[in-house]
Amino acid sequence: MKTRTLIGSVVVVALAALSLQGCAIVNGSGDDPNTLRVMMGADTTYPKERKQWQQDTAAEFKRTTGADIQWETYSSAQEELTAIQTSVISGQGPDVYAIGTTFTPTAYATGAFVRMGAKEWKAVGGKDQFDPASFGISGPSASKQIGIPFASRPFVMAVNKDLLAKAGITEMPTTWDQLTADAKATTSGDVHGMAIAYADGFDPWKFIWGMSENAGNTLVDGTKAELDAPAVQNAYRTYFDWVTKDGVVDKSAIGWNNAQALAQFTEGKAAFFPMTTTTAINSFAGTKIDGKYEFALLPTVPPGATERPADGIEAASILSGDNFVVADYGTKQDLSFDFIKQVSSKRAQLEYYKLFGNLPTNTDAAKQLADDNPQLKPIIDAGKLSKPTAFTGAWSDIQLALVDVVVQSIPSLKGGEVTDDQLRKRLQDAQKDAQSTLDRQKNGGL
Repeated sequence: MKTRTLIGSVVVVALAALSLQGCAIVNGSGDDPNTLRVMMGADTTYPKERKQWQQDTAAEFKRTTGADIQWETYSSAQEELTAIQTSVISGQGPDVYAIGTTFTPTAYATGAFVRMGAKEWKAVGGKDQFDPASFGISGPSASKQIGIPFASRPFVMAVNKDLLAKAGITEMPTTWDQLTADAKATTSGDVHGMAIAYADGFDPWKFIWGMSENAGNTLVDGTKAELDAPAVQNAYRTYFDWVTKDGVVDKSAIGWNNAQALAQFTEGKAAFFPMTTTTAINSFAGTKIDGKYEFALLPTVPPGATERPADGIEAASILSGDNFVVADYGTKQDLSFDFIKQVSSKRAQLEYYKLFGNLPTNTDAAKQLADDNPQLKPIIDAGKLSKPTAFTGAWSDIQLALVDVVVQSIPSLKGGEVTDDQLRKRLQDAQKDAQSTLDRQKNGGL
């Protein structure tokens, strides 16, 4: 946990310092005033399409504003957090960030990004152009928002219809135990029930969050962390057992990232590909499962149960996607809003979906897409059943803590078992660190 703890400590110290200074940040406009710096996550799935989109977007921006765009990237959650920290501390950096929705609370806590009011919403083309559901994690309240919805990525399962039919499965699993049973029924030889990426930097915690929410455990209850609760341990146990005890996941997956799990599914070697989004659609085209797959909701009944408990949450997905946030430390807010207005239009959003599979947040674009593509219904339903993660500046640390439990368990997974004692100790450490971060956030007034 040392690396993640250090990251968390840096950001809390930085935020506290800014708080004492009244969040006064020096002007970071030492760069070219006619060049807008935009930071987005690196795209390893569609690198050629990303490069072309950036070129086309920059060309249109140049034509309409006379300004250039300098693209910058981050490739992991840690890099995303570090980029935000560095900009806050130095008072300079990118003018616009496209950040994952779960990192919006951390960005909000810094006070370093523009809070959207009537003037700002008008500058990006109007707040009413966006799907209301996409604002679920734009800020702590409707009047205190920094996140401008850009892309929606509700999580679902991709399912190989042929493999399910071969196993006699006619209905999609609605409980996590049913998914495990169906995965066992479809595992044979070099074909496995599920394609999972245990070494991915983003995927693992989403499984744990979903199962925990379904059981009624929110991981963060106000200012209290709940990472060592029985529901969380049951979630990890289910997730680990898939590859150790149940044998429904290829043992090689212990070292896989998401792209490798996706490749297994596209080769027709897995029946279920959980925790995927519309971004996979282009990857399915022209492969062995093209025309043989469909999407389905992830289970919403927790492990060990046949129905959701009274306090369980029907969370089919995290409220997932990307928000734009605009830096408040420079002098390029007008250019920043011009850029966001450009890429938020119906035409631009439909083109972005065509290239990368991200659902539009533009209402008109989303409606046209739904009307034209019935296969997207489960994904749209997942969007409606999505729930936001806790809105706290400590969430990025908590998210990393959940992933770190898996990272620390990799050697044990390779050895064939993560014991209850090992898991309990790792969750206790994660709980202690998460609570400490929440306490520092509370005491710092952030």
